[in-house]
Amino acid sequence: MTTDIETSMVDASKPAGSGPSPVARAKWTRLRFGIAVLATQILVLAACLVLWERATPKGSPAAFMFGSPSAIAGFLMQMAQDGSLWRDAAVTGMETLLGFFMGNLVGTLLGLSLWYSRFVSRVVEPFVIALGSIPIIALAPIVIIWFGTGLVSKVAMSTLSVVIVALVTSYKGAVGVDGDQINLMKTLGASKFQIFRKLVIPASLTDIFAGLKLTVGFALIGAIVGEFMSSSEGLGHAIFKAGSLYIIPKVFAALVVTIVLALVLTWLVGKIERLLMPWRR
Repeated sequence: MTTDIETSMVDASKPAGSGPSPVARAKWTRLRFGIAVLATQILVLAACLVLWERATPKGSPAAFMFGSPSAIAGFLMQMAQDGSLWRDAAVTGMETLLGFFMGNLVGTLLGLSLWYSRFVSRVVEPFVIALGSIPIIALAPIVIIWFGTGLVSKVAMSTLSVVIVALVTSYKGAVGVDGDQINLMKTLGASKFQIFRKLVIPASLTDIFAGLKLTVGFALIGAIVGEFMSSSEGLGHAIFKAGSLYIIPKVFAALVVTIVLALVLTWLVGKIERLLMPWRR
């Protein structure tokens, strides 16, 4: 009898309809959503590849003009076996990383420093717009004359592709800081440098990382354009050489490696963002 009463009391103490916590349900919902998105992406990609393969039968003019997924896969395997895939990807990846780092470092520092003076920012604004409007490929001959045909010219092209975008996004983040928060820090006796270090920089991180994700592609474009102009290795050289010989599937194979490289670099930027901005998780 006592056991039955105690069991009834324990059951009564449990909340009705108790189940997974709200946090667990939210995680499960996000997981299901992510799986659904990934599955849909895979299905769309598979459908596109199947349609592409059927539309380009071997030996047809369409196969010569557009290649086919099977031919592209064959060239990828061939490039992986002879080592050219890893060698070219490593060269282009190094040029991209160096240009990405240098361009974002210089551009972000300049963009944030313009917050200090409204007058200076207004003075340099038309010059920034003018420089940003120059097509990067138009600078390639000048960069080669200045820096030669080696690694430095490719890194310079990659840096120039990035620096203006990094400057604009970081400056946008700096001037977008809430004025009430700045006035509050001034009221509490904070100096301009303290406001800059403790408020402006953290508040600008969202725009800075948005710029970082954007400039991954720009850095890669700059490196490949530099390889188009003068290079004996790299993905840009592989694309240019295969295109000049009308080997379209090999062009697409090099493009696939380029896309994978861009996705990996973007993923790394996202990981760094999560580490430096844990409040955005």
